[in-house]
Amino acid sequence: MNWELIFGQIKWTSFVFAGMIENPSLSEAIASGAGSIAVLGALGTVVMLTVKGWWVPLWRDWLTSVDHKKVGIMYIVLALVMFARAVIEAALMRAQQLAATDGGGFLSADHFGQLFSTHGTIMIFFVAMPFITGLMNYVMPLQIGARDVSFPLLNAISLMLTMAGAVLIMVSLVVGQFSTGGWSAYPPFTGIDFSPGEGVDYWIWAVSLGSIGSTLTGLNFAVTIYKKRCPGMSLFRMPLFTWTTLCTSILMIFAMAPLTAATVMLALDRYAGFHFFTNGDGGNMMNYANLFWLFGHPEVYILILPAFGVWSEVVATYSSKRIYGYTSLVYATMCIAVLSFAVWLHHFFTMGQSANVNAIFGIATMIIGVPTGVKVYDWLLTMVGGRIRLTTAMLFHINFLLTFILGGMTGVLLANPGIDFQVHNTLFLVAHFHNMIIPGVLFGMFAAVQFWFPKAFGFRLHEGLGRASFWCFAPGFLLAFFPLYWLGMMGATRRTFTWSNPDYLPWFALAMLGAALILAGFAFMVAQIVVSVRRRAELAAPLGDPWDGRALEWSIPSPPPAWNFAVLPQVTARDAFYEAKKDGTAYRSPAAYEDIEVPRNTATAPLIGLFACAWAFGLVWHIWWLVIVSFVLLWAVVIARSFATETEEIVPAATVKAVNEAFLAAVRATPGVTRDQEMTAANRGRAIPESLESSTGAFAARAAVEVTR
Repeated sequence: MNWELIFGQIKWTSFVFAGMIENPSLSEAIASGAGSIAVLGALGTVVMLTVKGWWVPLWRDWLTSVDHKKVGIMYIVLALVMFARAVIEAALMRAQQLAATDGGGFLSADHFGQLFSTHGTIMIFFVAMPFITGLMNYVMPLQIGARDVSFPLLNAISLMLTMAGAVLIMVSLVVGQFSTGGWSAYPPFTGIDFSPGEGVDYWIWAVSLGSIGSTLTGLNFAVTIYKKRCPGMSLFRMPLFTWTTLCTSILMIFAMAPLTAATVMLALDRYAGFHFFTNGDGGNMMNYANLFWLFGHPEVYILILPAFGVWSEVVATYSSKRIYGYTSLVYATMCIAVLSFAVWLHHFFTMGQSANVNAIFGIATMIIGVPTGVKVYDWLLTMVGGRIRLTTAMLFHINFLLTFILGGMTGVLLANPGIDFQVHNTLFLVAHFHNMIIPGVLFGMFAAVQFWFPKAFGFRLHEGLGRASFWCFAPGFLLAFFPLYWLGMMGATRRTFTWSNPDYLPWFALAMLGAALILAGFAFMVAQIVVSVRRRAELAAPLGDPWDGRALEWSIPSPPPAWNFAVLPQVTARDAFYEAKKDGTAYRSPAAYEDIEVPRNTATAPLIGLFACAWAFGLVWHIWWLVIVSFVLLWAVVIARSFATETEEIVPAATVKAVNEAFLAAVRATPGVTRDQEMTAANRGRAIPESLESSTGAFAARAAVEVTR
């Protein structure tokens, strides 16, 4: 048997368990344990699906679905699964650094290098990106009054390509090793001469698949917002979350292309002997640095702009006020999107440019803080004079304001090339980056889950456990990352697994305590979801509007039907649903119902994802027959789909009417709740508008709302 022909470069020693058998150590034991957890987790999932009989529903209702809502939920589930791995890796790194004085610690240098590489890659490409993409998928079509995105199948394919990339990274826990080149994978270290193993190839193909999926998503969302808005919804009547989705989509279209080009060129260097980024023969690694950061800095805003949209929705809703400075927030968003392409060089001030070039990019970096500052003031002024409810989502928002401003101030410091030279490649940079991304993106996504979870599933999340999660995450973040500023100024370099300076120890101890609190916060978040599912009858809010919402997504049942809206809404103002509640036109029966076309489920997307994953795995391990077969099968699926003619199905008007009239009858039969009753079992999702409640009292407000019966 020709082993290499069948299995490529996979050998017995390629499996993670071989290292523990041949060279037993604590580091190898941890690696083997992680691989065992991955294998047992996969087997446990298979057993559970089989025992529960869930294979058919999983395939029929989820994996083959092209409904934007289900696609969005699957994105978010993927992000949470990958987040669990990433946060455990972060805790391991902090524990290693705490124990690493004078060559101590429990991880080998190579293992530590893999940890910071997988942690960064996962958090950026397979936690933050799927999280914001899933959220935009779910919310944006509902906010613009659409039945789905413009290209539902393309949407599902984007998801499956992202999943394929995530699977590759999870497989690297068991078969082979991951890259040690960091999330940015700078050559020449990641070239074939310095990294001849499979690790960099895992990084290349995982990131490439995710990048292609994100590019397709950007195209899809931009077209959807331009073409699918309901009648009357002009651009300046769109909710701010939709505005940030639009700008993010444009960034995705233009920013992901340089990343894809860079990864393909690096692959050609490694596989075909090209010299794009090598040390000799005409190669220049600075070309890679420019391509990567031409993606990398817009990527920061790809992640953070949707979170800015979340904060705008959250602060207006939980302050019971119209958002302050809507127009300025829109223009600030567009300014940030444009300027994000003009600052990439600040990521390598120290790499040989002239002082004049560095100064230009430093000034541009400072300028981009201005529109962000406008947003902060608008959010603060929205809260002024509002009836603020300190829900879990609002607590995350207030914490974001405090910590994000501090992170922005350190960003202005780093925009000065002279200061950047002093703290370059130190933990100061790690602290700054996390100081922006965790409060700005991660806390934004956590707030979004608290805010829109009732819309997606028809019941609220347990508020007490949500607050417990917040009170772990907030101080945990401060303790985990603020000591790194001081360590950076003391000269502690990043990506270093051992130390000789004992003065670092107290600060690493604080950082370890912070990491433990973050782990506890994640545990409380999981507990919150589990408890909420068990108490879903008590927390039920099926009528769709538990928070006195303002945009169109709150006007329909929770969870929404497959067609979203029984009749496409007619918009006459910003905050359309809130205005309809005030003037008594919400919850009216349509004059007539019509048949609705919805896309059929299809196996096309999961098959493309499966074959893309197999193709990439074959490339990683040089299993050329698998590369050829999976590539042919992938395009066979695409060609077969092109012959499909029955891609839509009709939902009869009678079905639409029955569902919608039952919803309206339930609304009419349910008393409205005040903001003081928001977290009680009385909140079934029918809110009394704040303006009516505060002006005439709760009883009169309820009477006024019931005019709509």
